[in-house]
Amino acid sequence: MTNNTVLSQVQSLQQLGRVTYGLVPIAAGADKFTNLLTHWSNYVSPGLQTLLPLSADTFMMIVGVVEIVAGLLVLSIPRIGAWIVAAWLLIIACTLVLSGTYLDVAVRDIVMALGAYVLARLTGILESKKAQLN
Repeated sequence: MTNNTVLSQVQSLQQLGRVTYGLVPIAAGADKFTNLLTHWSNYVSPGLQTLLPLSADTFMMIVGVVEIVAGLLVLSIPRIGAWIVAAWLLIIACTLVLSGTYLDVAVRDIVMALGAYVLARLTGILESKKAQLN
């Protein structure tokens, strides 16, 4: 297999990750306004709800905006956006673990965070390789 073939395959995988980790946060963020996938305010732990100066629904809409922005960053600047999505997913997972609820979702978010981390690293490697070729 030639270097160009490997590079092309890696670029394809990076592009798949970019689209996935760009569109999924946008879709999840937009759903915070419609609650079609689930009723998102249920994921706010009772302890956190008592600390919030606003309703859980309003809080989740703010979360939705953050997720939409993170997804857009992955699509436009994956080198930065993927790190943000990875960190965001880990924060969500930690929040769920600390609340002792939705542990299945916490595990999935950790796995998704690892995928976003791989995307960030892969993007960095590709950018370094492109810089070397120029």
